[in-house]
Amino acid sequence: MSAGHPRLGPPPLALHRSLALLLLAALWTAFFFNLHAFPLFDLDEGAFSEATRDMLARGDWIATYLYGEPRYDKPILIYWLQALSVSLFGLQEWALRLPSALASTAWMLLIYAFCARLGDARTGLIAATLGASAFAITVVGKAAIADGLLNLLIAAAMFAIYLHYTRRQPRYIYLAFIAMGLGFLTKGPVAVVIPLLASLLFYLLKGQGRAWLAAAFNPLGLGLFLALVLPWYLTITWREGPGFLLGFLLEHNLGRFQAPMHGHSGPLFFYLPVLLVALLPYSSLLVRTLWEMRRSWVYRQDLHAFLLVWFAVVLVLFSLSGTKLPHYILYGVTPLLILMALHLETLKSRAWLFLPAVLMFAFLLLVPDLLSWLKPQLRDAYVLGLLTDHHAHFSLLWRLYFALALGISLYFMFATLRRNTQGYRLLLLGLLLNIGTAGLVLPAISAIQQGPIYAAAQAARAFSDEAIVMWRLNTPSFNVYTQRVIERRTPQVGEIALTREDSLPRLGEYELLFAHNGVVLVRVLRL
Repeated sequence: MSAGHPRLGPPPLALHRSLALLLLAALWTAFFFNLHAFPLFDLDEGAFSEATRDMLARGDWIATYLYGEPRYDKPILIYWLQALSVSLFGLQEWALRLPSALASTAWMLLIYAFCARLGDARTGLIAATLGASAFAITVVGKAAIADGLLNLLIAAAMFAIYLHYTRRQPRYIYLAFIAMGLGFLTKGPVAVVIPLLASLLFYLLKGQGRAWLAAAFNPLGLGLFLALVLPWYLTITWREGPGFLLGFLLEHNLGRFQAPMHGHSGPLFFYLPVLLVALLPYSSLLVRTLWEMRRSWVYRQDLHAFLLVWFAVVLVLFSLSGTKLPHYILYGVTPLLILMALHLETLKSRAWLFLPAVLMFAFLLLVPDLLSWLKPQLRDAYVLGLLTDHHAHFSLLWRLYFALALGISLYFMFATLRRNTQGYRLLLLGLLLNIGTAGLVLPAISAIQQGPIYAAAQAARAFSDEAIVMWRLNTPSFNVYTQRVIERRTPQVGEIALTREDSLPRLGEYELLFAHNGVVLVRVLRL
């Protein structure tokens, strides 16, 4: 990599192998361990999964529907991949999540390959391990949604752009356009806006605006992009009319940028604290890296500047957006991972380096007690219902595991260690977080939030010949588990309704068929 970087240097062969094993362990625990062991989360996992299930049930690989209505939120590629996985392995949680897990694994391996291509395989191994053991990446990366795939494709486009800048080989232009085309089929304009805007600013910074124009308007590159994008977009428009293009491009893209959607708003600095949580247990390393970034504009190193522009474009773009969701900032995390890897061994204070891990594991250890304290303060009857038996989901194993993780973190913080091993010990804490998140945290949260919906779906199977509707709830995973289209509307007399227990006073006369932790199935007798 460019001179002037905090460079880790070429590792001995044995250390290189150790880092590779650490990366493989991080990839497995982050994206595959316990992938099957907890129900789908609503809304997003449930919505993507139900649209995929419905697509297969209808035998229609062009249009996606949810609750019997067209779903215009996202393009088609992730649904095709989920449908392929389900066709091969059956309608199971892990099969629905598998495309995202594979894409996220490829995302991390691509980070390694890019750094290795630039001559610094060690930094690539560390950067990929940081990513595969950072809290938000491990959660989003295995979820049955589009973001794991989108992050892979944005990273591929950006890496190809930089390699073309340094090597002037046309094949990298074509690879960038292919990645953007696939990204446009995954989540739309964001897969094009980020690479084009970031590369334009970078090329202008380097005084090479004409070179950018030549690459951006390369005829073969544009042809490859259109060849990937147009067939499905034209087909869905011919089939469904202008509804998809208007709903997707105007409402779910331009509309999200102009105003908050579904109440997802936030202040201008929203993503700064989000980053600190998203990259746990590496928050101290993140702060150090952000602080050191100010020097990059002085050195004007090509790679450093490129990575900074990439991150800054994402941060500014989504900070100005009306709709703010935490996972949006992950589109700019890839360059941070590389920069953080370059700074891993520059932190001198053990207390500062390991403090985020200590606080994180202490918080997780105390979560059952914090929920017990919080319950009397809550006023939402539905949330209180979900938390009825919350202690049942926090076993002795929860206490023992996070107490052990906390003890190891404190040992690393206060024990006398060789300074050149501190970074690797921090990566080990990342592995502990991976195991705890996949093995304990996500199953517990899913049992509390999704357990009643899953149980209601199993009960609803006994009424497969009767009309069932969803009322005052938005839980598309119910449709997945009942394997039928459930409409969201006001129930009519004689129909069965899935609803919240606290909504029953609004319903009239009914027969209670199922009730669990605030979720009920009722047959409407009189309105």
